[in-house]
Amino acid sequence: MARKESPLPESDDPVVTFAAELRALRHRAGGLSYRDLATRAHYSVASLSGAAAGRKLPSLEVTRGYVSACGGDVERWEALWHRTAARIALGDDTANGSAPPLDPDDSPYPGLASFGSQQCRFFFGRERVVEQLRTRLREQRFIGVFGASGAGKSSVLHAGLLPSLQSEGRIVVTLTPGVRPLEEIAVSLAAHAATTPGRLLEEIWAYPGNLHLLLRQIANEGSEHGEVVLVVDQFEELFTLCSSREQRNHFIDALLMATRAETSACRVVLGVRADFYPHCIAHVELAKALDAAMVTLGPMDSEELHRAICRPAAVVGCRVEGRLLAYLTAQAQGNAGILPLLSHALLETWKHRRGTLLTMEACRTAGSIEHALTHTAERFYEALSARQKDAARHLFLRLVAVGEGTEDTKRRIGRSELSPDPDTTAIIDRAAAERLITVDGQHVELTHEALIRGWPRLDGWIVENREVLRTRRQLTEAAATWERLEQDSGALLRGARLEAARPLAQAKDAGLTASEEAFLHASLAAEGADIAAASRRRRRRRLVIVASAVLLAVSLVTSLFAVHAEQQVADQRDAAVAHNASAAATELSRRSPGLAARIALAAYRLRPDRYSRDALLSTLMSTWTAHRAEMYAIDVSPDGTVLATGGRDRTVRLWDMRDSRHPRETAVLTGHRDAVYAVAMHPRDSVLASAGADGVLTLWDIADPRKPHQLSAVQTGTKTVRALAFSPSGQTLVSAGSNGDVVLWDTRSVKSPVRGVTLRGHRDEVRSVAFSADGRLLASAGGGDERVILWDTTLPGHPVQRADWQAHTSTTLSVAFNPHTGVLATSGGGDHPVKLWRVTGAHRPMMLAALDGPTDVVGSVAFSPDGRMLAAGSDDRTARIWRVSSPRRPQKESVLAGFTTAVLGLRFTPDEKQVVTGVFDGTAHTLPTDFGHLVADACKFAGKPLSHDEWRHYLGGVPYSRPC
Repeated sequence: MARKESPLPESDDPVVTFAAELRALRHRAGGLSYRDLATRAHYSVASLSGAAAGRKLPSLEVTRGYVSACGGDVERWEALWHRTAARIALGDDTANGSAPPLDPDDSPYPGLASFGSQQCRFFFGRERVVEQLRTRLREQRFIGVFGASGAGKSSVLHAGLLPSLQSEGRIVVTLTPGVRPLEEIAVSLAAHAATTPGRLLEEIWAYPGNLHLLLRQIANEGSEHGEVVLVVDQFEELFTLCSSREQRNHFIDALLMATRAETSACRVVLGVRADFYPHCIAHVELAKALDAAMVTLGPMDSEELHRAICRPAAVVGCRVEGRLLAYLTAQAQGNAGILPLLSHALLETWKHRRGTLLTMEACRTAGSIEHALTHTAERFYEALSARQKDAARHLFLRLVAVGEGTEDTKRRIGRSELSPDPDTTAIIDRAAAERLITVDGQHVELTHEALIRGWPRLDGWIVENREVLRTRRQLTEAAATWERLEQDSGALLRGARLEAARPLAQAKDAGLTASEEAFLHASLAAEGADIAAASRRRRRRRLVIVASAVLLAVSLVTSLFAVHAEQQVADQRDAAVAHNASAAATELSRRSPGLAARIALAAYRLRPDRYSRDALLSTLMSTWTAHRAEMYAIDVSPDGTVLATGGRDRTVRLWDMRDSRHPRETAVLTGHRDAVYAVAMHPRDSVLASAGADGVLTLWDIADPRKPHQLSAVQTGTKTVRALAFSPSGQTLVSAGSNGDVVLWDTRSVKSPVRGVTLRGHRDEVRSVAFSADGRLLASAGGGDERVILWDTTLPGHPVQRADWQAHTSTTLSVAFNPHTGVLATSGGGDHPVKLWRVTGAHRPMMLAALDGPTDVVGSVAFSPDGRMLAAGSDDRTARIWRVSSPRRPQKESVLAGFTTAVLGLRFTPDEKQVVTGVFDGTAHTLPTDFGHLVADACKFAGKPLSHDEWRHYLGGVPYSRPC
């Protein structure tokens, strides 16, 4: 017999109405007991009875199970559930005036700031995750919460988990690592330990296991549970702010020992940005601890977003307009890192609300979710005076830690690191009022890293000053050490470190603090003193030499005036002869490479300018036939010893590159039934992927390049595969091609790759794919639809489209990420066939530079491993190299000619000493990038010098001179 239930109250509440409908359904099904329902639905009795209790709306999954077990129409009930959820979200439950009166200053949305424990009443949407954390904490002593920047980790910890634990009477200690994490943990625990932070710091430094004893003492004296919960938020600061590896490892060891001890009295929760997972697992013991202790914070689903958007407003008696709810949900769904922008847009909408209603019109006035942050930041900036704007630039740049293989992060700094002038103080106050920065005691920091991605002006400052920021950060840390050592001269900069910092001393406005200026000037003064001392020792010996030189100079001056005019004529003649000879050498490079090299070298010796330099480079390329038919693809192994090529002859060929001037074929891989258009080397293992016109993805074991063998071959579902790329971890492989689909493959097992998510967005063939260095972004280029689409792959199982734009006016053929700056290079056709883009921000991709030079479409681009050079291969039969250390001001490095057909592919070798090119005619070429070394070896390559007859033919009019 069905169990008796408590009667539902008479109410128009949508939750109560929904519960009544569920009870009626169970009655129509014969009054099934909840035990019988549980057997049929595979949910617990408590979950099913709670669904009809009228206290809260059950989850959609439980509702489906309840309805299915009762034989109801699941689709109809799903629709009813969504209508009920919408009514709740729109605030129908507060329409009767039961909500507290509206406080005009009590905004329920924190903007860029995270929810703190004081704002927990406004924190909604992450209840499921908080409950998951509570459950895991009961079972485990060590947990890592990982999520993208902007996924809401800090809010979950401080406004979700923290109040929940404190309500149970637990002692909870929170901290962020900062520059000196051991000091932070000592300060945080001192209040609970009845001792001084200095004493605690000494004990933890003496032995990391002392943290365990300290936490036991605190737990025994103050916790009814006998435990302390230690929450370390923004754990990535351990890698971005703490420069001491010793202190970093000591901190990690202390946490692990405290949780692993048999008498452990603590539980530890870490909040970590997802892209710092590789940094975490580089510590062996931390990797072991995280292996079964990770909780991933992904994007909110629509139900969670509804609660996060609408419930805070309902708490203070307001409602969210339906159109606004639909718009915000559509913009935020599937994007794990958008929550700060969503919260900021809601905060600005709140300021422009109409009475108690948050409207779409108010959101548009605020700038919408895409531009609200930009509007706020620009409003703050434009209100400053010219002098204050310059000070603001220095302030915000100091609050950023530039990434090393990761995205840039915020940096918490002490007031002592800032200028004490009134302008800086006023700027801090204004920025804090706009919630752009947070001031906590004597520390200042960006309110959220979303400001780095979402404010184009700040993003541009960072791009322009990236190298300066790295140098200044090193100077800041060195100056602090100097001060701590009471200005010991042994701590001053010397050698290469001083040379790197010298431009800061010469800059008119480097934004240095008084302490940093004093430190740098002391370093320069010490260098000057050393130089002066050495100079005095040499002065007497130079006196005789100087006197002799003066006499000689007097006699030479009279001669110089006579020969000056003659020299000008000779210079012009040499330039013309050298340029003509260089052109002839380029023409001869394929037919007679030895003669071409001799001519080019003679021209370069005669007139060493860019034109003759490029000609010499072109003639000294090492060239060999890789395929007897057209070649379409090349890639180089991570160690640079193996080159893979693919072509129309249906083969993949492996080449031993240890002697780059004389590559040797080691194997021919057969098995493809049509042309091979793409090859990709695994970044960590000796595995090669290949695919092409037969639509088959094949993985090969090339550990022994002389005896490779096939690991697996799977049908991709794409008629022709045009592009392949491994993620930096090697755990994901992307394939793309003729149908416009971009397919993610799980390659953790290379013997049986598993097809994952298919990304759709291109309307035509995809020609190129590339991962960013941290693996969080994937770019795909559509050759037919001219589009580049950027995908967020932080969670490979749930990738999200971040941006879609037309990169080139005719076609887009290639994409490549700079491994250090995250700048994206694209190539194709049109007026500017190569472009550089800033894509790591939340705003629309921003073009940094358009590179000119190629006269036809550019089919391939590649960055050097250090990110300082970019190479491009064009249908105009040239390959070009630019220096892109400053992506807004790229500098042309060289133009390589002498190819007979289009350059379809190119790669830098991992040691950056070679560029390897693949040409449509089946030939491959290698060229050293160290030009000085190349010229030194040119005579060896050229063989015999030019004969007198050859000299007269190609360099006639200039006196004969042996170049070697």
